[in-house]
Amino acid sequence: MNLQHQRIQEACEQLKLPRLAAEWSAIADHCAAQDDSFADFLERLLNTELDGRMQRTQDMLLKTSGMPAIKHFEDYDFKFATGAPRKQLQELTGLAFLERKENIVLLGPSGVGKSHLALALAYQSIMRGIKVRFITAADLMLQLATAKKQERLDAYLKRSVLSPKLLVIDEIGYLPFGREEANLFFNVIAKRYEQGSIIVTSNLPFSQWSTAFADDQTLTAALLDRLLHHAHIVQISGNSYRLKGKKMAGVAPVNIDAVN
Repeated sequence: MNLQHQRIQEACEQLKLPRLAAEWSAIADHCAAQDDSFADFLERLLNTELDGRMQRTQDMLLKTSGMPAIKHFEDYDFKFATGAPRKQLQELTGLAFLERKENIVLLGPSGVGKSHLALALAYQSIMRGIKVRFITAADLMLQLATAKKQERLDAYLKRSVLSPKLLVIDEIGYLPFGREEANLFFNVIAKRYEQGSIIVTSNLPFSQWSTAFADDQTLTAALLDRLLHHAHIVQISGNSYRLKGKKMAGVAPVNIDAVN
């Protein structure tokens, strides 16, 4: 490395331009070989640094999202999940619902891919530089109860509930909530109402949601009123994808809609 290259390297590091520090020389050689103009060279440099910053942002958002896995919409098996509304789901992948602060409710029996779709939408959001928080309903209740007990509920709500542009709550209804937990969950929905998007998944039809919220019909009605006011309801029917292999092998019944 000659002295000029070293000075450029040091300047890039001082300006906190790590991507340029690593790639400017190769970009310069490429532009010289293509007889590009100085403006072309500068544009390539700037786009390279912007790409690097977006990559670092994506990595940070993914690390802090709480997502247990990366899922892609393209990997969802619509041939098996014949009860999934493909056109509606494809429209949602455009993420316009985020700008309108609308919600998505994914309903259906266990194993039809509700969590897969929620994770796929969360991942697409992160790839666009959007802050996401993914959590199961059971873990959310545990964290809310702990924060309240430690007298830091407001701080938790601000950091984990209101801060993300997209909040994903998975598996509502798998475990019933007590009265205090139901009130805490209502607080989450109420605080995010028209402030940010929520994606929720549940194996329960709306008519049975009160069973998950301490059999409180009034609270459940108020909760659903806020959740569904600006919401896309995606009803998915079909067999459990988890039992797909067993069914094909003949060790599981063909009709397993009753499995939960």
